Amino acid sequence: MKINPFVKLSMLATTAVAVSPLAYADFVKDSKATLGFRNYYFNNDYRDRPGPAGQSKTAEWAQGFFLDYKSGFTEGTVGFGLDVLGLQGIRLDGGKGNHRGSSMIPDDSDGGAVDDWSRLGVTGKMRFSKTEARYGTLQPKLPILVANDGRVLPQTFEGGMITSKEVDNLTLVGGRLEHATGRGSTNRTGLAVSGGTRQSNEFLFAGADYKLTKDLTLQYYAAQLQDYYVQHFGGLVHVLPLGEGQSLTTDLRYFKTDASGRNDSASGRAAGYRVGGVGDTAGKIDNDTWSAMFTYALGGNSFLLGYQRVSDSGNFVQANQGNINEGAAGSSIYLFTDRLITSFTRAGERTVFGQYGYNFAGLGVPGLTASVTYLKGTNIRMATGADEKEWERDFALDYVVQSGTFKGVGFSWRNGMMRSGVPSEYAQDQNRISVNYTLALF
Repeated sequence: MKINPFVKLSMLATTAVAVSPLAYADFVKDSKATLGFRNYYFNNDYRDRPGPAGQSKTAEWAQGFFLDYKSGFTEGTVGFGLDVLGLQGIRLDGGKGNHRGSSMIPDDSDGGAVDDWSRLGVTGKMRFSKTEARYGTLQPKLPILVANDGRVLPQTFEGGMITSKEVDNLTLVGGRLEHATGRGSTNRTGLAVSGGTRQSNEFLFAGADYKLTKDLTLQYYAAQLQDYYVQHFGGLVHVLPLGEGQSLTTDLRYFKTDASGRNDSASGRAAGYRVGGVGDTAGKIDNDTWSAMFTYALGGNSFLLGYQRVSDSGNFVQANQGNINEGAAGSSIYLFTDRLITSFTRAGERTVFGQYGYNFAGLGVPGLTASVTYLKGTNIRMATGADEKEWERDFALDYVVQSGTFKGVGFSWRNGMMRSGVPSEYAQDQNRISVNYTLALF
């Protein structure tokens, strides 16, 4: 009988704890638990026409709870541990007419929003020297895969991951993921890409971050989503000090993504292993995307300018939950242009973007920050042979209470406006308001 690797790891951890009282003490002594609260209001107004689900807007309000327990490791050459993540969402408002098309609250049987929903994630972990292996529920934030946390509850993945820091200034990662659960769902699914309707249950990845100097970091990652694509990523981040309170940060990123497995055949693409958008071969993954961002910091001010180019051959892709329903809408990608409403990743798209941010601590208001961002994409390749364009403007305001009874409570407001000449896109005005607080239990 084949035993799940997570079960093996859990059995070993249990045995180690049972055998050694000292190990058990270490397991418990280093444990930490927090209870998080997130109150979230989401409003998306489609302005000039009904949205993708037929309604003129989405407007919902929910309360999220996060119980996050992280054990210590048992003593010994090899240490074992266990993490538990409990997630609970409660709908506060969001009638049937304003729920359709939501990516925040799961659907009820009548098409409305459920009253509440919950998920439980368990992760077994093992540590040897400066290497840690984890199997179970994961929330990766890597160049080749980013878990989304843009609603009341986060997106989570299932699989295994190893992180090693045995060599100074070098971090190595690798792993295999099999499933994901969307931020507005309680059901896990396989993986896909935007436009794909068939599930893949194998996402392999490996990568390295090397700190060449204290100011320069180099990155390389490779990933394969079975029956969809193979992707390579190269990155460089450099911080140049310019004097007291001043610096210039350069962030360069390049992705090369090619078809693999069933996506590389016409029959496979016809079966649903395809990517959306316009490409040289309908549904085939074939993309090169590069971007550069420069940030000048001066005291509490930050000025950001950047440029991104997507190849004409096809849309940029990364693993998400594709078009496979089950409340799977919503994903993140590792690009500067992945913003509040859209991501500027269509075939041929050239995007210029800028952002100004300010930290009000310099004016005597610590904890208060604000930023405004503008992005404009042009040369979007269309099936008609014409080019289209789109733009987005985002505003962000955040405040964290610094003292008193409500110390640590965070308030956030996000406002975005997007307009596009792409026929399948929708003009949108979006507002998100959230209140966040994390309570340390022990």
